[in-house]
Amino acid sequence: MPELPEVETTRRGIAPHITNRTVTKVTVRDPRLRWPVPKRLPQMLEGMKITQVGRRGKYLLLETANGTAILHLGMSGSLRIVDRTIPVGKHDHIDIVFDKDRILRLTDPRRFGAVLWTRRPPHQHKLLRDLGPEPLGAAFTGAYLHALARGRKVAIKNFIMNSHIVAGIGNIYANEALYMAGIHPQRAAGRISNKKYTLLTEVIREVLNDSIARGGTTLRDFVNSDGKQGYFSLDLNVYAKGGEPCISCRTLIREIRQGQRATFYCPKCQR
Repeated sequence: MPELPEVETTRRGIAPHITNRTVTKVTVRDPRLRWPVPKRLPQMLEGMKITQVGRRGKYLLLETANGTAILHLGMSGSLRIVDRTIPVGKHDHIDIVFDKDRILRLTDPRRFGAVLWTRRPPHQHKLLRDLGPEPLGAAFTGAYLHALARGRKVAIKNFIMNSHIVAGIGNIYANEALYMAGIHPQRAAGRISNKKYTLLTEVIREVLNDSIARGGTTLRDFVNSDGKQGYFSLDLNVYAKGGEPCISCRTLIREIRQGQRATFYCPKCQR
């Protein structure tokens, strides 16, 4: 699944091409995504100017004076800027066409993505209103995590992946951040010090910003907006490296399952 850096990379990739541009046509070839595409989407978007391309967690927001389109890439979705000469593929479900024949094209082989519409401020939408703070924002601090974790027995990896605690930290980056902070992924969230949480928030920002700068982590189905794959995966420390030696101590990386997701950690470096 594309994670926050992939979504932010996509946002930065498409924004210069569609911000302050007018939608001339919307073509919905298959409305059967995770939730049905609103029938009125073409009516609401056509003729409108995209005033801003935003992001909340893993959701992209195409804002107009008439409302906001909320997009999610699901398990395998991607957005690309193409022109009319590019043939439509089997899994190209939605085209948002702009002046000068530029097209924002949603491709989603598994159809777990979403394109929704709201007339209200997007942060009030049911999918967004209960999200925690952005991990790259000022509200995300060690003190914030420490206060919420007090007395909680949930494993720290599951804790930071809870979107109600913090928005958008996916599996890959949770693994990497916990390794960098030296925290065992199964350690109870309530048994971690404020000092350690401060370090954790710092390394979460570091790993996310590094990945964004490098174009996102390459996943099997992800291609970012200019058609080039991200390459942060070349620098991962523990994710998908079960049985390989730790880069710091040479102890073999272990793999376990947490919440139906793969977890990778060094049993010596992470306590």
